[in-house]
Amino acid sequence: MALVIDGVRVRRRGEVWLDDIRLESSGGMTTLLGPMTAGKTTLMRVVAGLQPPDAGRVLVDGVDVTGVSVRKRSVAFVYQQFINYPSLTVYENIASPLRLAADFPRGEVDRRVREVAGLMGIGDLLGRRPGELSGGQQQRTAIARALARPVDVLLLDEPLANLDFKLREQLRADLKRMFRDSPGVVLYATADPNEALSFAAPTVVLGAGRIRHQGDPARMYAEPPTLEVAATLSDPPLNLLPGIARHGRIACLGASFRAPGVGGDGRRVVVAVRPHQVSLDRAGPGMLEFPAEIRLAEVTGSATFVHLLLEGGTHLVAHLPGTHPYEPGEPAVAAVDPARVFVFGEDGGRLSVAPDAEVEAHG
Repeated sequence: MALVIDGVRVRRRGEVWLDDIRLESSGGMTTLLGPMTAGKTTLMRVVAGLQPPDAGRVLVDGVDVTGVSVRKRSVAFVYQQFINYPSLTVYENIASPLRLAADFPRGEVDRRVREVAGLMGIGDLLGRRPGELSGGQQQRTAIARALARPVDVLLLDEPLANLDFKLREQLRADLKRMFRDSPGVVLYATADPNEALSFAAPTVVLGAGRIRHQGDPARMYAEPPTLEVAATLSDPPLNLLPGIARHGRIACLGASFRAPGVGGDGRRVVVAVRPHQVSLDRAGPGMLEFPAEIRLAEVTGSATFVHLLLEGGTHLVAHLPGTHPYEPGEPAVAAVDPARVFVFGEDGGRLSVAPDAEVEAHG
């Protein structure tokens, strides 16, 4: 099975919702990653036949389905807000698309319902109604109903976003296992970069209705082509520090490091540092050192997020493993290995990924 989205554009009220979207999926999962206004839901609605494009085509297995109604498409859609029929049992909710499908054998309905319910871990809940289920059980029911009837294209629009952390992790693992060898096309939309990295499926990064980059998420995380892609794939958010590129070096807030691949004579750049690369106990030779004042320490149990104020008013966040009872106002030195930073032009273009780890401190 193959899905081709060819030059799709959608404009509404003078705004660009989707602009020249081109992507292909030849079966299995593809992740759509981007913030709330990236265009993920609009793109899925176009694929489902719920939103006509202003330009472009949607092809499923070589057949142009752009003008085909949603009822005549082999597609299933799972929304962020789970939708179940409240008057029907879990069994009947899952069975409903099978009973409506003219081409599904009636004698296979019971077997398929129980098979899908077992996959989703709700086999013992088939006699209950949605009002008797927890939120996670209701979402499992909605996903099971979408999975019940074999379809060419399965669309999941942030289906785990409203679930608690533990249940989200469990369902994420279940879905990854189920879709690993799916013969159909699965489009999974998320704003969570951890989901994209966990699924390890081909990933399309969307921003403001445009494709910013696509490929292997681990590769994009390690070598983001632009600042926007790096930020989209970073949770917690990147620390962004001002820098100046001059003669193969980057000067950044009183420290500098070699970056032979970065040109420019006095060009402004952005030095991006992931919070887990910031240390408060590794200052010394070979490290970028930034005198700081601790503003807040957020203990989450297994980690501590330390908010720091650097000289000149720049803010920095360190993600430290374990519990660290820092007090506001304490002095500190934030240390960063320059081999772990990214350097981007102010326009978002990538200049260098991993500069040489040679540092000289100033002042």
